Amino acid sequence: MAQKFTHLDKDDNPNMVDVGAKKVTKRTATAQAIVQVSDEILSHLEGKEITTKKGPVFQTAILAGIMGAKKTSELIPLCHPLGLDNCKVKIGITDQKEIQILCTASLTAKTGVEMEALTGASVAALTIYDMCKAFSHHIIIKEIKLMEKTGGKKDFRRASLATD
Repeated sequence: MAQKFTHLDKDDNPNMVDVGAKKVTKRTATAQAIVQVSDEILSHLEGKEITTKKGPVFQTAILAGIMGAKKTSELIPLCHPLGLDNCKVKIGITDQKEIQILCTASLTAKTGVEMEALTGASVAALTIYDMCKAFSHHIIIKEIKLMEKTGGKKDFRRASLATD
C-alpha cells in the first residue's frame, strides 16, 4: 500500500493530523539555510558580524529566526501550535563565503518540530536578505533543508551538516 498524505482526510480534504494517541517524547529538529551574498556584502563583515545602518545583521536574524519558529503554526495552516522548550539559531560564514544558518528547535510533545526549525531558518535567511539588500540585490537564498530530527516514529540525519 502506498504512503498516504497525513494532512488529507478520507475524502482528500485538508486535515490537521490527530496526535492524540501518540506518545509524548523528546523531539528535536535542525534545519539549515544557505544564503549566497556578494563580495560587496561580505566586505561589511567585521569579526563574525555584518554591520549595517539597520543594526547587526546576524544578531537580528537570530532573533527573527527564533520568533519565526515560535509562530510557525500561525504561518503554516495545518501545523500544531507548539510550546517550544528551546530554539537556537547559529549563523556563520562558510569556506565558500556563504552564510550558513542552523536552527535547532526542541520540545517534549506528541508531534515533531521539523516545521519550526525550517521556519526559523527561513525567517533568519529572509532577515539577512532584508538587512543586506541596500548593499546589493545579488543575494540568493540557495536552499533550506532539514538536517536532522529525533524523536517520534523514526530519526533522520543527513550525511553531514554541510551542504549536499
